[in-house]
Amino acid sequence: MKKAYRVKKEADFQKVFHQGNSVANRQFVVYVLDKPDQSHFRVGISVGKKIGNAVMRNAVKRKIRQSLHELDEELKEDKDFLVIARKPAATMTTHQVKSSLRHVLRLAGMLK
Repeated sequence: MKKAYRVKKEADFQKVFHQGNSVANRQFVVYVLDKPDQSHFRVGISVGKKIGNAVMRNAVKRKIRQSLHELDEELKEDKDFLVIARKPAATMTTHQVKSSLRHVLRLAGMLK
């Protein structure tokens, strides 16, 4: 995913976290903030230490990024959103991650 499509700064993370709306399922929490003047979506990914060691956390992040890459045509452009992984995400396959993300993004109103 290109750098322009990522929420990287701490201030941007906090803005989405505090001002955005949240939706969750068992594996993920998604915070969404409307940005009407934005031409494309931006995503931030957070995987905490409760998930596992660094290898496990990076594997979960890779699966989330791959799933979002496959779903990017379906995502609304004028939003910033955060994906926060919960503990069950550590044992999921890429296909299961994509299915779960699609579910929680649909609940959040992120899909076209």
